[in-house]
Parts: sequence; structure tokens; C-alpha cells
Amino acid sequence: MTTHPSAPAPGRSHFPALGTTAALLVTDPSALPTAEAVLRAELAAVDRTCSRFRPDSELSRVNLNPEGTRAVSEYFAEALQAALRAARLTDGAVDPTVGSAVIALGYDRTFASVRPDDARPVPVARPAPGWRHIAFDPRARRLRLPPGTRLDLGATAKALAADRAARQAAAVTGCGVLVSLGGDLATAGPAPEGGWRIALADDHARPAPEGGAAVAVTGGALATSGIRVRTWRRGGRVVHHIVDPATGEPATPGWRTVTVAAATCVDANAVSTAAIVLGDRALDWLRGTALPARLTGLDDTVVRLGGWPPDSHAPAPAPVSSAATAPGGPR
Repeated sequence: MTTHPSAPAPGRSHFPALGTTAALLVTDPSALPTAEAVLRAELAAVDRTCSRFRPDSELSRVNLNPEGTRAVSEYFAEALQAALRAARLTDGAVDPTVGSAVIALGYDRTFASVRPDDARPVPVARPAPGWRHIAFDPRARRLRLPPGTRLDLGATAKALAADRAARQAAAVTGCGVLVSLGGDLATAGPAPEGGWRIALADDHARPAPEGGAAVAVTGGALATSGIRVRTWRRGGRVVHHIVDPATGEPATPGWRTVTVAAATCVDANAVSTAAIVLGDRALDWLRGTALPARLTGLDDTVVRLGGWPPDSHAPAPAPVSSAATAPGGPR
């Protein structure tokens, strides 16, 4: 554990966004206002394009009138391509056509407004229509959905926003940037000496101000998916927000949380979400990806794969610590 007293403390900003908390860190504190302006603009863009909860969002308009072929905006096209990439990477375990299934479970409004105990019975579940049936021409930005399909880009759009904001803020400021949106964390630019210290919690990974289980990240991204934070009761049963596209039901609990490191937050999020959906099959599948991963079982058992380092519990010296070997996929 090494202290670097000459290194300035990163500039930090935290504020509510997209139903979670946005956290921004920059290696140059004087760049914080500029980086925050970039992040807020990105959050506004992803919200008006991809939100299921805004009737005026582009996604809501697409879902309201799915018939026929339509042109979509450049941002929507990028978000849809990210969702389709996630579906390909996970062989459909993460699928953007689960919108109707998520709504049927009661997640038809912002999570803060979801009824915590809804007495209505859960409708009969149906498999998602399937991402392979989406017709999309990325060059012309023309989209046609299968009949009756509702898209849900929530599994990837937030991660895409983290990736985009980190890259743009680093390019504008010329310093190292970390963006965390709930469980989705992306970095860009030069990391602080010793890396960004990231705490691992039951809900998500986040910048670590003090001691606790943590890793040091020198580049790339982390994403955490889990089944404990966004839960509610519907028809007398506990349900959560991660849907198995093969059944239309909440994924069968196998892991409490899964954290994955990858080159981009979109890929890390896709893989961590797929591991939750795969349950008992996740370990063999994750080994095939070769990405560093940390899984916490329902009984608190921790499994580390792909070179994920042991947890560090020593107090973190201010401002930066070397903590542990940095996990990550391709840089």
C-alpha cells in the first residue's frame, strides 16, 4: 500500500440522475465544472432518447407505433447498436425486446414510483420476441420491429452514456475522468497514480473514499448487476428487474451480484447482466469470455474469475492508493 502525498485529490461531483446517482471524478480538480457540463449534457441526451418513462422520449414513440419501418436519430441508432451488440455477445441472454415482460411485472414507471407491494397477479409470462427479429439498417438508420414488440434499452443505454461521457470529458479536459452511473462505471484519459480505487458493494461498484473491499482500476470499465436492489412484490411474490428473455420471467436467483471488468462499460454491463440471467451456467460461460469477474452468491460466497484480484480491506490512504492489481479486459 503506497501513499502519494504529492498527487492532488481528484475533483468529485455527485448528483441524482436516471433514477440513480451519477458520480464524476477528474484527476485535475480545476477541470471539474467542464467535465460535469459534459456529463449532464450526455445524461439529458440519453434520457430524452432512451427513457421508457418519458412519453416524449424517442424510445416511447418507437414503442407506441412499432409497425412499419421508421427512421431513428443518430443517438438512438448508437444505443440500439449497443443493445444488439450485447445480445450477440451474450447469445440473447441480454435482449432489448423484453420491454413487454418488464412492464407486465409492474416496472412500468420509474423505480421510485413502482408499487412496493402490488396485489395484482403477475400476468402469464411469454418469451421475448427476440433480438434477431429486429430489422435495422445502421447506415440508413432505418428500423422495423416485430409486431407487438416493445424495446427496453435499459440494460445498455446507461452503460453507453457512461462510456460516452467519460470519453468526451477526457477529450475536452485533457485529464483523467471516471464516470459512475449506479452500477455502470467508465474511465478515460490518464488514471491517477495507483489507479482509481473502486469499492465493491451489494448494489454496485463506486468510487471508494475510504477503506473497504476495493480494487484499483487503471483503465476501461466496470459494471455490476444484481437482484437485491430493484425488487418489489407482485401478486404475493418477490420479483426483480432482470428478465430472462427465454421465459419473460425474472431471472432465477443464482448470484446476488456480478461485477465484470471490460474495455467498455457496454460490454461489462452486458456480461454482468448475462451472468445473472444464466445463474448456475454463468461460471463456465464467464470463463469463455476471459474477462475478470467477481460473483457473490446468495450465501455470500465470492467467486473470482479471469484474474480478478483478492479484495483489499486495508484503509485507503488519501488521496490515492495502489490497493490491488487493476482488473480489466482489453485496454
